[in-house]
Amino acid sequence: MLTRLFGLLLAATFVLSPACAQDYPGRPITIVVPAAAGGGLDRVVRLIAERLRAKWGQPVVIENRGGAGGVIGTEFVARAAPDDYTFLFVGTGQLVIDRNTKVNYDPVAFAPVSLVTTAPNVLVVHPRVAAGTVQELIALAKAHPDRLNYASQGIGTTQHLSVEYLKSVAGINIVHVPFGGGAPALVALVGGQVDVMFTEISGILQHVRTGQLRALAVGSEKRNVLLPDVPAMSELLPDFVSMTWQGLVAPPGTPPAITAKVSAAVAEAIRHPEVAKQLVESSLDLIGSTPEEMAAFMRVERERWRKVMRAVAATSAR
Repeated sequence: MLTRLFGLLLAATFVLSPACAQDYPGRPITIVVPAAAGGGLDRVVRLIAERLRAKWGQPVVIENRGGAGGVIGTEFVARAAPDDYTFLFVGTGQLVIDRNTKVNYDPVAFAPVSLVTTAPNVLVVHPRVAAGTVQELIALAKAHPDRLNYASQGIGTTQHLSVEYLKSVAGINIVHVPFGGGAPALVALVGGQVDVMFTEISGILQHVRTGQLRALAVGSEKRNVLLPDVPAMSELLPDFVSMTWQGLVAPPGTPPAITAKVSAAVAEAIRHPEVAKQLVESSLDLIGSTPEEMAAFMRVERERWRKVMRAVAATSAR
């Protein structure tokens, strides 16, 4: 009798879940950011959180859990019970790039909610580097092996892997100088301590416009409207795409009715005039996808970076 009663209650829970989503949220929501306060992820999610608070009349708490390249915060959400009130605002590295690092979560198991923004990386050089195009940079590197160096935000980031992939397909060697983040790496590049860098478009636009840096190519599939005269890497190397993105995911097991409702609210939030203005001024492309669209995007990204890492590993083994 008790077993049958438990079964009926369980069945009722699954039937009522979509209906319960109509009254969602009924209490505060927590969005974990696997990075320190004040960074790119943090700034974007706080803009979104403010609009969600206004829409739902419920607190949206931002909880920063940085460390270990985003692993600490990501693991925290992976272990969280799927209570429908805990989410993760994440960037490119944590869920689509396999860094061969032991982590206590399955990147594929998270429930996609919304791909929020994308932005291309840009290949830039210090003006002292005698190269005005990617082809000239390759020729320079071949003529002077190991003389050039490049900065990155850290090992395993898209910016690091993008240069490594260029090295592998072009047959060149440029020495890697990893930094503990994008800001110190960019300072070193502008100051002339390093020669080359693949980095987010938002950080280098002003430096390119003032002549402090020279842009050779953008990592988007097509040319970027903010740098219309700079070719896309895909014009030179087919299928070469290097971008950063930001998105919202939920713990494994979160009901589709909940992820769909939150996704629609996030898409509405980023298109609010005040939010959209700030995001566009940060050189971010607004997306606001459905959970299904984000899942498809992440599958493509995982395969893209898997191929890149295989190519890099093969070159290193020679």
